[in-house]
Amino acid sequence: MSSGLWPSTIPSQPVSHAAAPSHLLSENLIMKAGKNAEWAYRQKLASFPARIHTHPMASLVRLWATQRFAVVGFLLCALVLSGSAAPVDFDHEIVPILRQHCADCHTGTKKKGGLSFNTRESLMKGGENGAVVKPGNGGGSRLLEVVLSKDTDEQMPPKGDRLTPLEVSRLKAWIDEGATWTTGFSFQAPSYEPPLHPRHPVLPEAHDGRQHPLDRLVDAELAAHGIPRPAPLDDGTFLRRVSLDLVGLLPDSADWQKFLADSAPDKRARFVHQLMTNDVAYAEHWLSFWNDLLRNDYSGTGYIDGGRKQITPWLYQALLENKPYDQFARELIAPTSASEGFARGIQWRGAVSAGQTVPIQFAQSVGQTFLGINLKCASCHDSFIDRWTLDDAYGLAAIYSDKPLQLYRCDKATARDAKASWLFPELGQVDPAAPPADRLKRLAELMTNPENGRFSRTIVNRLWHRLMGHGIVHPVDAMQTAPWSPDLLDFLASDFVDHGYDIKHTLELICTSAAYQSRSESVHPGQDDHGFHFAGPRSKRMTSEQFVDAVWQLTGTAPTSFDAPVVRGRIDPNLKSTGRWIWAVTNPAPAGQVVTFRREWVLTSVPALAGAALTADNRFTLYVNGQKLREDDNWETVKSVELEKLLHAGTNRLVITAANGGDSPNPAGLLFEVRWKDEQDRWQSMGSDARWQWTVGGADERGSIATNAEWLPALEISDATWKEHIHGEMRGALTHLMQRNTPMVRASLVNCDLLQRALGRPNREQIVSTRPNDLSTLEAMDLSNGSMLASRLQAGAKRLVARWRNTDDLVQWLYPAALSRAPTTTEVAAAREFVGLQPTETGVEDLLWSVCMLPEFQLIR
Repeated sequence: MSSGLWPSTIPSQPVSHAAAPSHLLSENLIMKAGKNAEWAYRQKLASFPARIHTHPMASLVRLWATQRFAVVGFLLCALVLSGSAAPVDFDHEIVPILRQHCADCHTGTKKKGGLSFNTRESLMKGGENGAVVKPGNGGGSRLLEVVLSKDTDEQMPPKGDRLTPLEVSRLKAWIDEGATWTTGFSFQAPSYEPPLHPRHPVLPEAHDGRQHPLDRLVDAELAAHGIPRPAPLDDGTFLRRVSLDLVGLLPDSADWQKFLADSAPDKRARFVHQLMTNDVAYAEHWLSFWNDLLRNDYSGTGYIDGGRKQITPWLYQALLENKPYDQFARELIAPTSASEGFARGIQWRGAVSAGQTVPIQFAQSVGQTFLGINLKCASCHDSFIDRWTLDDAYGLAAIYSDKPLQLYRCDKATARDAKASWLFPELGQVDPAAPPADRLKRLAELMTNPENGRFSRTIVNRLWHRLMGHGIVHPVDAMQTAPWSPDLLDFLASDFVDHGYDIKHTLELICTSAAYQSRSESVHPGQDDHGFHFAGPRSKRMTSEQFVDAVWQLTGTAPTSFDAPVVRGRIDPNLKSTGRWIWAVTNPAPAGQVVTFRREWVLTSVPALAGAALTADNRFTLYVNGQKLREDDNWETVKSVELEKLLHAGTNRLVITAANGGDSPNPAGLLFEVRWKDEQDRWQSMGSDARWQWTVGGADERGSIATNAEWLPALEISDATWKEHIHGEMRGALTHLMQRNTPMVRASLVNCDLLQRALGRPNREQIVSTRPNDLSTLEAMDLSNGSMLASRLQAGAKRLVARWRNTDDLVQWLYPAALSRAPTTTEVAAAREFVGLQPTETGVEDLLWSVCMLPEFQLIR
């Protein structure tokens, strides 16, 4: 493939679809890819400070960016320009400057010259002579002029020390970067204090037959500000939006055709409810949201050395069962052994700051997750963003601590110990003399008290933000900030409590409103959201997991195994596992010793269905009738395999090698069960037990063992309570094998790879309540030239060529499947031109890439 569009300075060669020769691609599809890339380039470029646009490479970058494959230009722009100075820290660099040099005349009740620095809004309004700050243009801002002026009649500050060159430089850089301002910060004591207790607002009168309670509230808000109602959304866009929002998957072509053909007025409400009843899809989509918010993952910092514990099995089941949110929160705050990982946080190795100790992490996590409160500043000193103090943060931390907790101010020890206390004593208080477990239980009760309106407001605000792209209180972790609609927030919160803290109910309530089902708001580059008013949902970029799942859906290339230690789907409560833990015991058992288990059993006929579930402590390799079938090294997850194609009438032979990976003497253990349907269509089973045999050593690639091996009876372990939860996974795996309806593995269930990391999936060492909605250099590189995405598209192209013999048929399937709309005649003609009438693997790969690069694909509109 030609790489003529790539400058010679780029070291790696692009994959075929990223730099396909122009004679293979129609002008239409090239322009689609180019427009998407140019959109990405312009969005990224707009985010750079004004000074960057004068970079000597900028003009060349723009030239590259306007070529057909403008992704290249965007990448170079990001690579060249992102080497600028570090972003300005408003809290620690700008606030001290303004406080020292400007506060005496322009904060609090003082507005010399009509100019107030109290809030960003007041600063942007300017003074008697007009605006003083032009975001993005520090050099052209009046503020910089007077700061640098030598005229004693206009220079600022008029007396006292002038700004140092470094202070001037940072102030100018801050304005160049848009004069960003920490939400909730004010030089004046905050006048807004969120209410504590819940409130049931009276619904406004309905207009034009819009009876939905959320529409009555939103319509009143729009009318009050003279904002027209956003136009309704078409069926196809609604279908795609709500499916991605609620279960994280693209609706397939069949769903799209069926939905469009349905003329019933309640079809949208029925579809929303149908999505909410898909327990597995719902749980596996929202698992990412909660993993981010609860700082949970399957691998990473702290897990190897035991300084961190994941809560995945507990969390997955809680989502699958739609556990009431108040119970959900109580089990995290006053945890069971299954849910304690959230409260435990991360036990960092080596010396850490006072703000990173486990009790302080607990206070920060509880405050942020359940109350939308930032206690990180207050963990070091009294916060200057809101009203929380060092004593507040340490009081919450002391509830968790199992020993006296000394206060540290700015990492320096004080002479005081913290007193365990709750942030809102109006609801009650924690007894500091009680044992830690009792203190946590009391904290859980106070947090979920129905009179704690801040608890319910925080979660419904997160859900609204997730679906609408902008919070009622925004950002979602700044719940000390006034909401743009107090009545809407309070109605959602009180309705949530009235319906038993049912998250699915609230999601369904929002998605059935006309407000949600309206066209996206048009957001202009550089638009200032201070003083936000609702004008429709905001378009959202797909999350990392949504994008990867969508690619897997279109290409059929989802993995067959996953890393999350969960049982997918609801377990048959009546299913009893017959397998028992068996061990191979030698005295002593050397560390890492490999042993082999075996068992034979006779079938009178070939079963129509058969499957096995197994795990080993802590790695195994399974052979069935001389064929190597599966291996794994994570004993905490049960693996399942389908067997009917490998079994035959007569004697069947199972061989499993196992080894314990510990460093100390420890025998290897095995848990196994096979199920098959007999001639009467009844399920039969055989599990691991004392009838199995074992021998020292492994097997060859066909499961054969040395003929002189000494076989001994396995030891059945009756008291294996330390692995008891695995039996639950065994039942779940067997349920799926017997039902054969396990859906596609989801990206949320696998460890984060380089592609997902580039697309914004966080490492989760810190709580992440929102992910960036803009593009990054790394993401653009992986989308245009990354091997992981390329390999999926290549494998998908091969599958699609085998499935579709006609390009027109392929395109008529692909566009509804990817975009929930039919292709235009221009798009069909373009596909014919460069794919040909009969699909080829190269052509289909380029077509897939072109579609996946469209903003229309990557955005949830």
